[in-house]
Amino acid sequence: MSLDKGVSLQFYQNLGKIFYAIAVADHVVRDEEYTTVIHLVETYWLPEDSVLLSSKSDEKNAIIDTFKWLYEHKEEDADECYKSFISFKKSNPSIFTKNINALILKTVGKIAMSFSGLNKSELILLAKLDFELRK
Repeated sequence: MSLDKGVSLQFYQNLGKIFYAIAVADHVVRDEEYTTVIHLVETYWLPEDSVLLSSKSDEKNAIIDTFKWLYEHKEEDADECYKSFISFKKSNPSIFTKNINALILKTVGKIAMSFSGLNKSELILLAKLDFELRK
């Protein structure tokens, strides 16, 4: 997939936002969730064949830096991050292939499960995301 570098960067930043939205759905990002996000980005997103930026380091940094910034500044809540991600998705539907959507759902599911299973807030957000990605 060939995309403009700016759109590619926005894609990975929006992944950071949706990952943060899931982690903060219960209003607290726990250390286990933070560590899980970093591990999942390295495990699932860097080896992905659909690399959109010029290097895997760019991708990792875009996702992790966005997540870290949101975590440190706590300026956006789960709903704001979710809405931003969905807005980006609707503006760039060609990026969201079946494989990418499945990988997003797999990643957010593991983030949600990383600290004592799923809670009601996470379940609701996961269901909404699943619905939007299947459109």
